[in-house]
Amino acid sequence: MFTRGFIGRNRRNTPRPLPPGQYLETGFPVLSAGPTPHTNLDTWSFRIEAEAKILSEWSWNEFVNLTLHDLETDIHCVTKWSKLDTRWRGVMIDTLLENSRIHPKGSHVMAFCDGGYTTNLPLADLVHGKAMVAIEFDGQPLEAQHGGPARLLVPHLYFWKSAKWLRGLRIIAEDTPGFWERYGYHMYGDPWQEQRYSGD
Repeated sequence: MFTRGFIGRNRRNTPRPLPPGQYLETGFPVLSAGPTPHTNLDTWSFRIEAEAKILSEWSWNEFVNLTLHDLETDIHCVTKWSKLDTRWRGVMIDTLLENSRIHPKGSHVMAFCDGGYTTNLPLADLVHGKAMVAIEFDGQPLEAQHGGPARLLVPHLYFWKSAKWLRGLRIIAEDTPGFWERYGYHMYGDPWQEQRYSGD
C-alpha cells in the first residue's frame, strides 16, 4: 500500500536554487509504504547493533534525556518536492555513538523501523553532525504520520533515507539494499546528483 503522495506535482517558483527536478512545497506531504504504526512509548526502545549483537539500547525516557540538538535544514523528497527551512529537534548520531562508547567497524548502516521498513546508508553520512534521530518537528512532538515518535533525519540525501518510525541502526560490513533500494531506488540518493533510481 502506497500513499498518494508518491505522485509528483508541477514545479513551482522558489526563492533559492533547489536540486535538479525539485519544486517547492509549503505543506508537508505524507508519504508511506504501508500503514502508520502508533507505538506505545512505554514499550519503545532504540538500539544500535552489529553482528546480531545489541551494542547499546535506550528506553524512551532514557533517549529523550540524552543531549538534544536543534537543526534547521531543507529536505528533498525523491518524488520531487522540497521543503525549506524545516525545524527539527533530536539526538545526533554522534551523541549515540559517544554515549555507548561504540567504535564501529562496519562501513555502512541499515536503519530498521516499526513496520519492517529498512534503508541503507554509509556510516560516514551519519556522523560529524550530518544526521540525527528526530523526535520533534517545528517545536512539537513528531506526529506519527511523519515518522513519530522518532525518525532518522539525513537531510543531505533524498528523504526516503530519513526513515520513519526508527527503532535502531545495524552496523554492517558492506552496502546492502534496504526496502526501496530493492525496488530499484538508488543505493545512495544524492538529490543534487538526481540519484533517484539505480543507474542514475
